[in-house]
Amino acid sequence: MKILKYTFLFLVGTMLSCSSDDNTTTAPIVTELDGLNKIQEITNDTHIVELYSATGTLEQGYNAISVRIKDKTSNEYEKNASITWMPVMHMTSMMHSCPKSEITKTASKETLYNGFIIFQMAQNDTEYWDLKVDYSIADIDYTATAVVNIPASAKQRVTSFMGSDSKRYIVAMIEPNGPKVATNDVTFGLYKMENMMSFPVVDNYKIKIDPRMPSMGNHSSPNNVDLTQSTDKLYRGKLSLTMTGYWKINLQLLNELDEVLKGETITETTPASSIYLELEF
Repeated sequence: MKILKYTFLFLVGTMLSCSSDDNTTTAPIVTELDGLNKIQEITNDTHIVELYSATGTLEQGYNAISVRIKDKTSNEYEKNASITWMPVMHMTSMMHSCPKSEITKTASKETLYNGFIIFQMAQNDTEYWDLKVDYSIADIDYTATAVVNIPASAKQRVTSFMGSDSKRYIVAMIEPNGPKVATNDVTFGLYKMENMMSFPVVDNYKIKIDPRMPSMGNHSSPNNVDLTQSTDKLYRGKLSLTMTGYWKINLQLLNELDEVLKGETITETTPASSIYLELEF
């Protein structure tokens, strides 16, 4: 009888234990680098500045970049740094920068900072980009600089041009990153060259879009919405993609008075605008 009693208690305990285990949900572990891959490191005597992106690479066009700073002595990552950056293209006869954001602490992360850079041109055999990172920790200033690899993007996701107002503009595609056969949310960045090292945001303009498929009779699509500026300073609209394949997104840039500064309306005799971006999926 004692054996039966103990066996019964053991079985009940086992069942309760299994039931408890089955109902327990383990929360996923969230790390600082979820969804990110390292691009490269930039070092100085004191720190290692780590650069990350979703792909682990950079390219011509818009790049979302995350940054971490590791102390070489303690191997600890800094949690309270103030960071700025300056990308510079070294050409054979001049140097220039490009549009870039401020760097801010990534929400819900302790050691990760984020921003974006829009490289409007790719490197080549004799011309290259470097990235200077300036930062301050506990009121001490540091700097680190290294060459970064910026190959040409597979499709044109950034365009630079002179407007009829004699100002140079840069338009870059940010979204859609994963286009679908649907009406996609579309986000562009719009900047002008103030001087060789300054590219501020352009406010209150409009970017008209006319997506076309050159290989399919240059047909367009319905329900597109031209891009206007949002509160975050980016330009947002709707891009209708009715089938997979190669799309040329023809553009017109209009100022605050609705004057066309660059780009043409698509007609039978004008099959493409002089400014455009590209998608293929």
